[in-house]
Amino acid sequence: MPESLLLPHINDQLQQLFHQGGAFLTSYHNEKLNTMTIGWGSLGYIWSLPIFTAAVRSSRYSYQLLEASLEFTITIPQNDSFREALHLCGTKSGRDLDKIKAANLTTQPSQKIATPIIAGAAWQYECRVVYRQAMEASLILLPALKERLYNPQQDSLHTIYYGEILAAYETK
Repeated sequence: MPESLLLPHINDQLQQLFHQGGAFLTSYHNEKLNTMTIGWGSLGYIWSLPIFTAAVRSSRYSYQLLEASLEFTITIPQNDSFREALHLCGTKSGRDLDKIKAANLTTQPSQKIATPIIAGAAWQYECRVVYRQAMEASLILLPALKERLYNPQQDSLHTIYYGEILAAYETK
């Protein structure tokens, strides 16, 4: 595995993702760029590949871009300086607003894919989708989980994206 994928602080990154306000999932296609806040995700190995798994609802603007490009970047902030931007990007739609501009975020080119990363002190993952699966409500086995996270009248279910991590690095 390329050395850039051997990040020594994966536990710190996951703690930051799940307990410090989330991370940015950025997607890009045909000059259209969007970022959204995610609070769910996982890092691991599937099919002998380093994988970042992310869930995106089919009703989201990012879903359209992901489906078209089949790539995404994940930016996990290392500190609280992104807290307001994470809130904005988690509560507004990219269909109605340029969230990157509104949140005062800056992008920079990725190393391996066309989708840029969010600049700043963060851990970065550049991912190419190798598998995706739309969730089925009947397969959610915990009724309390289904009731808490999905309102059948309002919410679309998530599609789970398995992104092969092509590059992983820290930015300052």
